[in-house]
Amino acid sequence: MAAEALRSSPPHDGLSDKNFRRLAELIHGYSGIKMPPGKRTMLEGRLRRRVRITGAASLDDYCRRLFDEDGLDAELVDLMDVVTTNKTEFFREPAHFAFLRDRGLSMLMTPDRSKLKAWSAACSIGAEPYTLAMVIEEHLAERRRRGDYSILCTDLCTEVLEEAIAGIYPTAMVEPVPVELRRKYLMRARDRDRSIVRIAPQVRSHLFFSRLNLMNDAYPVDDDMDMIFCRNILIYFDKATQDRVLRKLCSHLRPGGMLFLGHSESVVGIDLPVKQIASTVFQRC
Repeated sequence: MAAEALRSSPPHDGLSDKNFRRLAELIHGYSGIKMPPGKRTMLEGRLRRRVRITGAASLDDYCRRLFDEDGLDAELVDLMDVVTTNKTEFFREPAHFAFLRDRGLSMLMTPDRSKLKAWSAACSIGAEPYTLAMVIEEHLAERRRRGDYSILCTDLCTEVLEEAIAGIYPTAMVEPVPVELRRKYLMRARDRDRSIVRIAPQVRSHLFFSRLNLMNDAYPVDDDMDMIFCRNILIYFDKATQDRVLRKLCSHLRPGGMLFLGHSESVVGIDLPVKQIASTVFQRC
């Protein structure tokens, strides 16, 4: 019995059961992100960075400061920065960008639309919106037409937003970008020993960045968006949260506007004012 109890107790520098539950409830309530017991080790690993920075003696001491000493307000943004997952890459799920190139942009950029408005609702370090901008630039160039566009880029995590604003990436990260697009829209460092590139100003100038929590009751976003990308974030939400977020997102799409979800995500069982027009692409009715 004693050995069984020893095996089930957390390690000395781990979270107590009580503190894990308190953190899981906080994270889910604030960000919508589920934090089941299977993610306990991951959460502990990510929080150790904040333990070091804040000078807390342990993970449980860190939690004591948050919950018992009124330290939560000052720490909340940094806490969310370390717990959010920010996997991204250029031309991720390329079928979406092929759809835009072949059909979608022609459907959206009609003569009566003087400006194309897009929103990357979980932009991470910027690979998604910069990819979208390159696709739009190519569409305009190939058709020899003038056109204006803007891409709103939002994320819960302030650290990734700073990286996205800078638009600087390791050369290896931009390998999915076709060579001809790299030549047009990426700038190499003057020091050739530095394996980094930066997004060209003609692309960066169309992107605008802001911190936004999809769990907010309302979004300070225009309600006539042509495109909303909300890919690979809903998988971290429970069904009720998915329902609320998707309804709010749709309220910011103009009739005919398009919602793009991740290929592992679904709107099944959610009553939305959209129709499916391609794999995980939905058009506002």
